[in-house]
Amino acid sequence: MTTEVTMILSGFLFWFIIVTNVASSRFGYETIKELEPEAKLQKISSNPNKFKIGVALILIEHVSIIALAVMLFIAFGSYSLILGIIWLTFRITEGLIQIYYKKNYWRLLNLAKQYPGTSGAGKNALINSAGSILQTKGTIFSFTQIFFSIGTLAYSIIFVSYGVIPAIIGWFGIVAVILYGLGNGITPLIPKFKVILYAGAFLILIFEIVLGGRLLFVHTIP
Repeated sequence: MTTEVTMILSGFLFWFIIVTNVASSRFGYETIKELEPEAKLQKISSNPNKFKIGVALILIEHVSIIALAVMLFIAFGSYSLILGIIWLTFRITEGLIQIYYKKNYWRLLNLAKQYPGTSGAGKNALINSAGSILQTKGTIFSFTQIFFSIGTLAYSIIFVSYGVIPAIIGWFGIVAVILYGLGNGITPLIPKFKVILYAGAFLILIFEIVLGGRLLFVHTIP
């Protein structure tokens, strides 16, 4: 597989990951914040197929993250094997952890099926179980974002150090991922700093849109 082909595929995957993430949210899957447990059960109970589609889309997104890490390694790993192995390892780990823990999130579907016909202590038990699942989901997401941040920082450094894309894109990625990483680390301790996390997430989105377009349509090294 040539460098040009892997650059095109990498660009496509950057955009595809964004599209599947947005699409999954349209079907009720929330990446960063979730509904309260009872509201979540009510929403799933009213349209279980929507929940299933949302989970399927986010699983496709997780698989695409792994594929992206591989494509970027093939395209740019030769510039720095150490950095290449870092982003390959960390981003694949990120994707695998997210995929593994979706089986726990899927349990919400069974709880939601029981919810309408349950009352009293039984309903409270279902709500508490849903709350535990959503809390675990949030914890796992925050944990995997450590892997995301390290992996993204590694290939952003490659872009800046070796000029394989315009340096301004690489520097933008470095700033964005550092801000996002700080927000992800600080928010659980000081919730009011969540604005840093959201600002970092927005900058990461811009970075990946621009980088994806650059690789997809201008797949030559300056």
